[in-house]
Amino acid sequence: MKIGVAGSVGLDHLMTFSGKFTDSLVAGSLEKVSLSFLVDGLEVRRGGCAANIAFGMGSLGLNPILIAAVGIDWPDYDAWLVRHGVDTSHVLVSKTLHTAHFMVTTDTELNQIASFFPGAMSEARNIELSPIMEKTGKLDLIVISPDDPEAMLRHSEVARQEGIAIAADPSQQMARMSGEEIKQLITGATYLFLNEYELALAIQKTGWSDREILEQVKYRVVTLGSEGARVESLTGETIKVTCPKEKSKTDPTGVGDSFRSGFVAGLAWGLSHERCAQLGSMIATYVIETTGTQEYRFTSAEFLTRFKDAYGASAAAEIEPHLPKR
Repeated sequence: MKIGVAGSVGLDHLMTFSGKFTDSLVAGSLEKVSLSFLVDGLEVRRGGCAANIAFGMGSLGLNPILIAAVGIDWPDYDAWLVRHGVDTSHVLVSKTLHTAHFMVTTDTELNQIASFFPGAMSEARNIELSPIMEKTGKLDLIVISPDDPEAMLRHSEVARQEGIAIAADPSQQMARMSGEEIKQLITGATYLFLNEYELALAIQKTGWSDREILEQVKYRVVTLGSEGARVESLTGETIKVTCPKEKSKTDPTGVGDSFRSGFVAGLAWGLSHERCAQLGSMIATYVIETTGTQEYRFTSAEFLTRFKDAYGASAAAEIEPHLPKR
């Protein structure tokens, strides 16, 4: 299965605040907020939604095609992703701009306040899928994750014209995109990935009801934080999965991206949606246990043991043949 992953590539600046953001919010004064938080730590790590998803898929033995715009500071990041199984040969490298930067502060309750500087990502609108597919062959699936909105809409339009299955993942761009843009992105998608808040925001911005959004796609995958995830469709029953028990709650950054990487890997392996969601939840658990979105490590044996503990022997037996031998 040939899979393209379109979206952002960036550097994550991860900070921690040893308190709760909510303690500094004053009821009745939220329309005029001016706050400064003294943070305890700063980690600079590789990130970006498309890179995180592609890295997770590469860690599971796949070779996804990264479709993204990156900066003049790309070479080190490029070597890292290639070493972890990602095809980076089709990225657009800016001649003047640096790679995007994501800045996030996490409090003790794992609430986050974040900002994103697009940098070279703003050139993603210049990427054309057709020349890429002339070299790689036609894609079977394209994951359209947060990116320059114009690029996201263009990729979705071309994919529909070419009959390529779309996994729409507006997530972090939901706040920036208009209701009409959100409608354009998700209409006709095979899969739509959202968390609960993003689903509520999509309902608000599009004016569609919960059911009307579901009617636009074949399958809707909603992540539920520590409660796991559910896979919904109009034609079948809703599938719900739980999360494996984490060893620690270190940093939630990139958890959603990693879930998507596992889910899409499961699709590539021909697994059921239940197994896909379980696979995504397992990868997400590894991410929340580490600082950084691409710092987790596992052996196939360890992964299989934890998967078996969480979901049972029969579930583990289904994924075992697909795991990389290491």
